[in-house]
Amino acid sequence: MESLELADFRAAVARAYLDAGDLAAFRARRDELFATHPQSPIPPADRPGFAGLRYFPANDAMIVDVPLRPAEGELTIDTGGPDGVVRYTRAGILATPFGELTLWWIAAYGGGLFLPVRDGTCGRESYGGGRYLTDTVKGTHGRGLRWLGADRVRLDFNYLYNPSCAYDPRWACPLAPPENRLTDPLPAGELSYH
Repeated sequence: MESLELADFRAAVARAYLDAGDLAAFRARRDELFATHPQSPIPPADRPGFAGLRYFPANDAMIVDVPLRPAEGELTIDTGGPDGVVRYTRAGILATPFGELTLWWIAAYGGGLFLPVRDGTCGRESYGGGRYLTDTVKGTHGRGLRWLGADRVRLDFNYLYNPSCAYDPRWACPLAPPENRLTDPLPAGELSYH
C-alpha cells in the first residue's frame, strides 16, 4: 500500500537524521535509501543506475550558531499539487552571517519546522528552486537545525538538501519565499541532481 510505504520512507529518513554518525555516514545512508526505497523521489527508471547524490565537500565554515528573534506573520504557498495551499507562520528570524532567514512553522495538523533556502549556488550548482535545511514533517530532525536553548540555534548548511521535485516532476514542493533568498552562495550540502 502506497501510503504505508510513504510512512515507512519518512520513518527511515527520521532514523537517518536521528542516528549517531558523521556527515559521510549520513550521506551514505541517504544514498542507500534513495537507491532502494519504493517511495524514493528518484524516478524508478533511474534507480538501477543511481550511484548516489552529489554533494559539496564538508565545510566547517557552513556551521554557525545564530540568534533567533521572535517574528510574527503568516505565509501561504500554493504547492500546485494535491496539498493545495499550505499555511506557515513565522517561528522566528535567524540572523546568519550570510543574511537573515525566516524559520517557519507549518500551520497544519501536527505542525513542523520548515527552513527553505535559496542561495547564490541555486540554478548553477544546486537546484534552481532552492534547498531545504529542515522540514520536520518529513523527519529531518536535529542535523541541519538544532535548538541550543533560549534564543539560539545551530545551523549546519552541510545538510542542505533538494526538495523531492528536484528529482522528479511528479512531486510538488513549496520553494523558498523571497525573505529566504540569499545572494551569497552557500557552498555546502547537496548539489543539483541533473
